Amino acid sequence: MTATTVTPQPPDSGGRVRVRASRLVLCSVLVVITGLMLGPFGWLVITGLKTTPELAASPVHWLPEKIQWHNFAGAFTQIDFLGHARNSLIIALIYATLGTLSSAWVGFGFARLNAPGKRALFGVLTGSMMLPQMTTLFPTYLIFAKLGMVDTYWPWVLWGLAAAPYLVFLFRQFFAGMPRELEEAAIIDGCGYAGIFWRIFLPQSWPVLAASFVIAFTWSWGDFIAPMLLLSSDRTTLSVALMTSYVTPGGLPVNNLLAAGSVMYVVPILLIFLVAQRGFVAGMSTSGLKKRTPLY
Repeated sequence: MTATTVTPQPPDSGGRVRVRASRLVLCSVLVVITGLMLGPFGWLVITGLKTTPELAASPVHWLPEKIQWHNFAGAFTQIDFLGHARNSLIIALIYATLGTLSSAWVGFGFARLNAPGKRALFGVLTGSMMLPQMTTLFPTYLIFAKLGMVDTYWPWVLWGLAAAPYLVFLFRQFFAGMPRELEEAAIIDGCGYAGIFWRIFLPQSWPVLAASFVIAFTWSWGDFIAPMLLLSSDRTTLSVALMTSYVTPGGLPVNNLLAAGSVMYVVPILLIFLVAQRGFVAGMSTSGLKKRTPLY
């Protein structure tokens, strides 16, 4: 009986080459996209390191001839930078904390409770996300003026307690995917829906909590119109101070100081995102990409 000789097959070098080529193309595309996204921030940093004549020069000087680090010190000392940053931080923390908790409570109600007209009400809520801010800001200002809340932080407290439609949508999608057995077991043990929310659902929703807090904090930190309209110059936020303080006696903006101050203004948001990045990505990926069973 003749033995059969098995010839080893050569490795698929062509397949490995194709995989490496596709990875190289993908990495190149990602590098280009990253460069495009970081380009504006990089140009802002470069502008903050230039002199005023270099900003007005033609043709454009892409890099400063001599780095002007004192622009950042000037941007910090020309205004009450820490005071305005404190105002922005207080407002952002108030709104982000209250808005996240209230949105979680409303999202829990839409996801786990049944009531007539719930579907239509949820449609109205999601449809309100398309309303521009300017359509509601001036009527809201008149209400706050009647209540004596202008030049106080109470408007941000009320806005936070009123929840945010987009955050409600995120929490609703997350809570709708949690198993019914958790809720039924808690009800059998005598726990009400408030206890179910605080003891069971909310502790398990930390990814969405992190994502919602970062989103709400960014909204409030970057808001310009509401603080400009509702707060005085002493209580106003850093965003308003940056746009109104770095000017010449003739009213023209000092762009290098404005750019330097803007870089320092963006840094807290970058730090918060880096710290909460894992929870932010997890919260966004678990609040709408999974297939869920409708609860109404």
